[in-house]
Amino acid sequence: MSKITLRDGTEMYYKDWGKGQPIVFHHGWPLSADDWDAQMFFFLEQGYRVIAHDRRGHGRSSQVAHGHDMDTYAEDVSELAKALDLRDAIHVGHSTGGGEAIHYAHKFGKGRVARVVLISAVPPIMVKSATNPGGVDITVFDEIRSNTAKHRPQFYQDITIPFYGYNRPGAKISQGIQDNWWRQGMMGAIKAHVDCVKAFSETDFTEDLKGVDVPVLVMHGTDDQIVPYENSAPKSAKLAKNGTLISYDGFPHGMPTTEAETINKDLLNWIRS
Repeated sequence: MSKITLRDGTEMYYKDWGKGQPIVFHHGWPLSADDWDAQMFFFLEQGYRVIAHDRRGHGRSSQVAHGHDMDTYAEDVSELAKALDLRDAIHVGHSTGGGEAIHYAHKFGKGRVARVVLISAVPPIMVKSATNPGGVDITVFDEIRSNTAKHRPQFYQDITIPFYGYNRPGAKISQGIQDNWWRQGMMGAIKAHVDCVKAFSETDFTEDLKGVDVPVLVMHGTDDQIVPYENSAPKSAKLAKNGTLISYDGFPHGMPTTEAETINKDLLNWIRS
């Protein structure tokens, strides 16, 4: 397996296929690089170099007990980008990975990042507060932490239902997709997954969005039950200096998997525009 050793000794697993302009994929909580199968295969065939990593504590990367915060995640990506000499790269993040991608682009990506794509992503900030009244109440994230810590195997099965919109009338439920989500989640470390909830829900990405000069594409489904649409996508697109918003009526949080054909086509068209 391809791995690099990070500054603190953590081993980060990654996939690196093909040649051409690099597209770097950042996965969501609590998954792995495997969640990008539909995109990795598609863009490889379109002539791009595709890279995806397992965030520390997730998938096949080291199950360390420390560093589960956005600053560390972004620095980890920076080390990977330098190790692979990634330039003119397009960084695509889903959910938590969207936060990681824009944080990396702002803090470390100058001269290396060409574009950023946020899909069903957590920016600008998820948690409800006096300055973010439309956010999600902290008790929801406390419950996610509790269920992850105490009932992880069952919770990781149950959460796939709203994640993919399988609780909606007429939904075509795929047991294979649910099993694959569970497989990826259970590969990671419980400590990393509990800590990551704070990282994805409480990190404020407002300055990251304002600070990047490259084009930013925001793709989000209006029926996202994990990262509600109104408090995320429109705000992120507006905050970015060069932001574009594509909204998908009725699409769920996991739309890169359930609606891969549509997402891949629109993403390719935007990259080529």
